[in-house]
Amino acid sequence: MALASTEKVILGSIAFAIFWVLAVFPSVPFLPVGRTAGSLLGAMLMVIFRVITPEQAYAAIDLPILGLLFGTMVVSVYLEKADMFNHLGKLLSWKSKGAHDLLCRICLISAISSAFFTNDTSCVLLTEFVLKIAGQHNLPPHPFLLALASSANIGSSATPIGNPQNLVIAMQSKISFGSFLVVLLPPTVIGVLVNALILLCMYWKLLSVQKDEEDAASEVVAEKDVSSHEMHLLLPFRNRSTSCENETHQVSSSAPASARNSTASEETLHNGASQKKHGTAASDEVVSVNGLNDVFPEKHSKGKETLAPRFKRILWKSRVYFVTIGMLISFLIGLNMSWTAITAALALVILDFKDAQSCLEKVSYPLLIFFCGMFITVDGFNRTGIPSALWDWMEPHAKVNCASGIAVLAVVILVLSNVASNVPTVLLLGSQVATSAAAISAAEVKKSWLILAWVSSVAGNLSLLGSAANLIVCEKARLAPNLGYTLSFWNHLKFGVPSTIIVTAIGLALIR
Repeated sequence: MALASTEKVILGSIAFAIFWVLAVFPSVPFLPVGRTAGSLLGAMLMVIFRVITPEQAYAAIDLPILGLLFGTMVVSVYLEKADMFNHLGKLLSWKSKGAHDLLCRICLISAISSAFFTNDTSCVLLTEFVLKIAGQHNLPPHPFLLALASSANIGSSATPIGNPQNLVIAMQSKISFGSFLVVLLPPTVIGVLVNALILLCMYWKLLSVQKDEEDAASEVVAEKDVSSHEMHLLLPFRNRSTSCENETHQVSSSAPASARNSTASEETLHNGASQKKHGTAASDEVVSVNGLNDVFPEKHSKGKETLAPRFKRILWKSRVYFVTIGMLISFLIGLNMSWTAITAALALVILDFKDAQSCLEKVSYPLLIFFCGMFITVDGFNRTGIPSALWDWMEPHAKVNCASGIAVLAVVILVLSNVASNVPTVLLLGSQVATSAAAISAAEVKKSWLILAWVSSVAGNLSLLGSAANLIVCEKARLAPNLGYTLSFWNHLKFGVPSTIIVTAIGLALIR
């Protein structure tokens, strides 16, 4: 494609540059309007500058991608409501065998959940779980936050619904869900394992030191318990009961939530009994019954009333999981992914049998609007002819039928994904790479799309700005109440560079 007129090239470049700056740095001092408004501003400038017409702008919006994105977000909202992500969080600490085991679990769970529920959703819902578990075990948070974000990016590459750029690739390339999964699952599995191994090698000593300190602290606490017990034997009864009350308060403040609830229930029973001795029989019975309800909810005389809502809750959860599994099976057998996701979302709305406003309000509409603006902006920039001219210069060196060409193409995708973000990179390069591959053979077209999907997904691990999942983990960790932690750009970079290069190379060797 030849370059457009000089006026269109200059104005289109200005509009795209404004979009890029606001998309990558949403809080710039001169215009802190955020990513969504920046996307709309770029789209509007493309039309105002007459780089594209209003009709071309509307045509540039890819409705199937928006439908698939909307449907999967609604399904994720109902899965969150059905406590699926709470169960995943509990798996992180269930019978954990130490810090290194915990790190591997985070990598595995993050990758699996991202493959089916998008990397952004997994990072939003699992970041606080990871911070809490690290805090409970007195462990440094940043290795676990890196494990969460990097594994989410790698795991999301396995399916068309794992991340936004894969949605674009699946729709434009017409590659089925099953074919996508068959080709990219092996590199994804090996990539997650290698990524976890790199994390263990880099932070093994740090996690071991923290574990040793934790063991030493537990020994000191045990010695203090023994000495305090000996002192109790020497104290008068009154002083001993006072210190017992202090110990009970300390245990209740440091014990898990379930233990605190149990202690509170026992105190309620004790208070009820003491009030009864002082003649407050009427209020006493209420307190006692409430205490029994807390401790023995199943054995209370009104147990049937408490069991019925619990059964309905379990039945509703099973419906949510059943619909989700049905959606994934429909993807695998080749049904239209956009309409399948929307159908699954509507099925959950109907099965919930409630006003869906509260659930639909949790959908990220700013993200959908961001995509609309980005589609228009990127299409306008493509019409300037600049991306085509640059690709014409790179194409002879980036052939997908030889190892050197694949390496050059991978470097281009890695750099652009961290400079212009991965979704705009896919929109800019996708059709160009596919056209170049089609000139070689029809079989190379599918390979080129899958290489683009793999590299653009893993490229998110290179730097903190490489993917939205990284930024989500960083911001969620920083703003977490009582658990705030700032993941610095350099902490991420010194891990991200070796991990991205190694994992990308392994995946490219496996893609056929």
